[in-house]
Amino acid sequence: MAADDLRAQPALSRVTPERMADAIRVLSMDAVHRARSGHQGMPMGMADVATVLWTKFLKYDASDPAWPDRDRFVLSAGHGSMLIYALLHLTGFKAVTMEQIKDFRQWGSNTAGHPEYGHTPGVETTTGPLGQGLATAVGMAMAERHLAARFGDIVDHRTWVIAGDGCLMEGISHEAISIAGRLKLNRLTVLFDDNNTTIDGVATIAETGDQVARFKAAGWAVKAVDGHDHGRIAAALRWATRQDRPTMIACKTKISKGAGPKEGDPHSHGYTLFDEQIAAARHAMGWADAPFELPEPVLNAWRKAGRKGARARKAWQAQLKRSAGAADFTRAMKGGLPADAFRSLDAHIEKLVENAPNNATRVHSGAALEALTVAIPEMVGGSADLTGSNNTYTTGMVPFDAPGYGGRYVHYGVREFGMAAAMNGMALHGGVIPYSGTFLAFADYSRAAIRLGALMGARVIHVMTHDSIGLGEDGPTHQPVEQVASLRAMPNLLVFRPADAIETAECWKLALKSDKAPSVMALSRQKTPPVRTSGGDLCAKGAYELAPAVGEAQATIFASGTEVAIAMAARETLHAQGVGTRVVSTPCWSLFEAQDERYRKSVIGKSPARVAVEAGVKFGWERFIGEDGGFVGMSSFGASAPYERLYKEFGITAENVVAAVKARLKPS
Repeated sequence: MAADDLRAQPALSRVTPERMADAIRVLSMDAVHRARSGHQGMPMGMADVATVLWTKFLKYDASDPAWPDRDRFVLSAGHGSMLIYALLHLTGFKAVTMEQIKDFRQWGSNTAGHPEYGHTPGVETTTGPLGQGLATAVGMAMAERHLAARFGDIVDHRTWVIAGDGCLMEGISHEAISIAGRLKLNRLTVLFDDNNTTIDGVATIAETGDQVARFKAAGWAVKAVDGHDHGRIAAALRWATRQDRPTMIACKTKISKGAGPKEGDPHSHGYTLFDEQIAAARHAMGWADAPFELPEPVLNAWRKAGRKGARARKAWQAQLKRSAGAADFTRAMKGGLPADAFRSLDAHIEKLVENAPNNATRVHSGAALEALTVAIPEMVGGSADLTGSNNTYTTGMVPFDAPGYGGRYVHYGVREFGMAAAMNGMALHGGVIPYSGTFLAFADYSRAAIRLGALMGARVIHVMTHDSIGLGEDGPTHQPVEQVASLRAMPNLLVFRPADAIETAECWKLALKSDKAPSVMALSRQKTPPVRTSGGDLCAKGAYELAPAVGEAQATIFASGTEVAIAMAARETLHAQGVGTRVVSTPCWSLFEAQDERYRKSVIGKSPARVAVEAGVKFGWERFIGEDGGFVGMSSFGASAPYERLYKEFGITAENVVAAVKARLKPS
């Protein structure tokens, strides 16, 4: 069944749509009341919109939550999580049983306080930090358009978003709607829960802007409807499917619709209804069933809605089998890499061993990408208006843009946060491996999206160049000193800071193999000499002995990135002075922490003097040097000057590393 035919289905039963919406309301009230925690206001207010969407327009099959050509539904207003849990339970998603609804927000349940990707089948993305669901959905819509250009008719679905006042107040919403409007993502529809409510009260105490006009100005098609009139909602959704631009429908709703005296009360946003208020709400709705019990006709109508996509799914599966691109599509959607994904990269590494180039690691990254993007067609790159600095564009790439969408390079503009969130959406959609670039100092702009990507285990690669005071004259506003340390503190994020061309290539391979965690590539602007003389994927263990001591090891110097060369220079001086010194390169701390204890101890060693050197703050280096180890690095912000002068003035030199080692050696 074609998508348009599916969306044109008539009413599913004699049970009224309004009664079906009431089932969402009572489940939301009951679950929040039992948990003594949560938000029933938004689910009750948007129950009518969600009912029309899920029974008449959304393409899905409850028996197969991972069907690749399903529509994507994103609850950007994630605090109203009971809306999606109620929908999943009512339509028959097996994972969300009534027992799970009863255990809302409890230990061990899959009905967490905010929807979590990977935790609950049917939840497409983790939401809760407002605005990010909308921005992530933009990435999903981008992935759909790109894959449709690549694979043809086997990719034909839409992305639907429910967003609230808070989502549209967050700055990321401006970035997201601007990107979507520029790219004319006509398979994307945002349903705005226009209830004029936030936690503090009516939204107008903080926001009086015209959201409809804002979307229209960004290039969207817009419409406003009564969010409780099922007929008008259906007409608006049908209108959305015919537009040549992304669409926003402002659904005028009452928060806690159906909650009797609490209906429309701004304070019911996160307010848990009392027993007598729930009783009054049930009476107002004419709902006589006990808590967590549903009338059989209503449940049957919902279950029928959950099964209606089975025919379309089976037809699609038959179509996929006939498609010439079936094998590549299936592999890409499952996250697998081509069989020869790294053949060109390995050949590139062999040449690096022979040639030992001296250049910035951002340049080495660009060279690695030249080998990778040809071999891995799923890679879609981009930059936040810093293409020439980030080296993320490779030969032959063309822009991702309307109307064809076959291009693999995205011009995100100066929108770091929106870019990072959109890449999360691409990765979650499947079939695309997104990477893009900005300066490392601006990781703080995109940090919240990086964090959600880590929480979800999304394979996203953030290329972040100009990684230290080594960028020089742009000064402390652009010189990251704390960003590497702060990113390393984030769970399930691989932070790579490679030392030279070989390490950079190896780190790219590791980032692409990491299909359960995002990666950051921290890369230098300034040139750095080669330190590796062989291949061997040594970066795979996160840290390794780059250079052994001559004789007994009296000192170990730990370093990452451009400072590995400084460590090697210090080692030469120390050896000349009779001090046996090892150098350990630490390109990825997370991978090192994942190694067994025996390996970690062997790398750290037993040298009496341990010193770390990095053009950043000390935080975290204790894992290598202990509490008494030496550190040569930054304890302040940087300054504006040529990088050679900066390293000298801030004391990040081989001479200071030598001095730090000697200060920790016992007198002979």
